Amino acid sequence: MKHTITAIYLMLCTTLLYAQSGFNIVSRPGDKRADITYNGQLITSYCYYDSIAKPFLYPVNTIDGITVTRGYPIAPRVGERTDHPHHVGIWLNYESVNGIDFWNNSTAIAADKKHLYGTIRHEKIERTSKSSNKAQLVATANWYNNQGAHFLKERTIYDFKIQNDVVIIDRTTTLTALKEPVVFKDVKDGFFAIRVARELEMPSKEPGVFVDAHGNKTKVDPSSGNNISGMYYNSNGVKGDSVWSSKAPWAMLKGVKDNKDITIAIFDHPGNTGYPTYWHARGYGLFAANPLGRKVFSNGKETLNFSLKPGGAVTFKYRISIASKNMNPSEVEALSKDFQKR
Repeated sequence: MKHTITAIYLMLCTTLLYAQSGFNIVSRPGDKRADITYNGQLITSYCYYDSIAKPFLYPVNTIDGITVTRGYPIAPRVGERTDHPHHVGIWLNYESVNGIDFWNNSTAIAADKKHLYGTIRHEKIERTSKSSNKAQLVATANWYNNQGAHFLKERTIYDFKIQNDVVIIDRTTTLTALKEPVVFKDVKDGFFAIRVARELEMPSKEPGVFVDAHGNKTKVDPSSGNNISGMYYNSNGVKGDSVWSSKAPWAMLKGVKDNKDITIAIFDHPGNTGYPTYWHARGYGLFAANPLGRKVFSNGKETLNFSLKPGGAVTFKYRISIASKNMNPSEVEALSKDFQKR
């Protein structure tokens, strides 16, 4: 009887937490996540599961509960893609950091190749705060190679807010080199990214084969069907597949899901290295800003090979907005100008 009363009490407490108006953050260390809600609706969770090689935000929902991220590999949905298992929710990492591939690491990597890949391990949630229209979560993590060597320290601030029914997530990440220099070689796969739901992919008739830095191939089938509706646009008027390898302060992906118009936009910040960023935006659902892969995206016309000296630090700021409405370029530009002031 005592255990039953305790269980009911805990259930009521949880219900009250989620029912409160405005933002709320519920830490669930036993589940290795913290839930960010708004008016009782889950917006996203900060996750640091053992099975995924980095912290990430997942799932990601609009204010009215439409999930814009792919379910696989955590909660696969019928009919969605199962390529690139390292594409999970919203995340930040890179393909070549001192020769170690953090981007492509997943449970799909063979044991004899694991030494080529790295893991970002969550350390702690440093603090959280919340109000009616804003919330903040600050977390730290460490970048390791497969042998356990630790050469980068990460501190990330996630700022969440709702503005005109648009979910806005600002990520500020500071990376600090430890005892040795750290080199981010110019490569294709990076840096700040979201993997979107099947309905938000771009329609395509041709299959694709994508190869990581170590020669591992991933095949991607064509996207077709009445429910495939995505289209990329950048702030310079570039559209569709041409957004890949274009350079612009922001880009957006529009489509339809659950009978609602969806607009997802990613914003670069003028204080970032490599501003304005190149866009690593793929029709199959990967939407990413990569400011560090300049040699790849410029066909060799530019080279960066960004590096940090021992003890040196760099800060990157990105914004992503998620809305269940069709936003026009002027509305997205306003969000960009607001972000540039931060």
